[in-house]
Amino acid sequence: MEADARSEGKWISTVRLGPKSQIVIPKEVRDMFGLGPGDSLLLMADVARGIALVDPAEYAEVISKVLDSPPDKEDRL
Repeated sequence: MEADARSEGKWISTVRLGPKSQIVIPKEVRDMFGLGPGDSLLLMADVARGIALVDPAEYAEVISKVLDSPPDKEDRL
């Protein structure tokens, strides 16, 4: 079942896992967020809450605290 819904600045869509268990982020969503080949996303998963893909730069401080190392400005998007 393929479905999507759009409103300004928002998108919801079903995606399917491919043969290598990969997903494709819809072009409209890639365009909305300015994503391109080679860009990094942070995958967060919680059994109760689901899966989210976010900009790692927005969580650099949290990641730094978790890994106990200072954030490196060059590694941010």
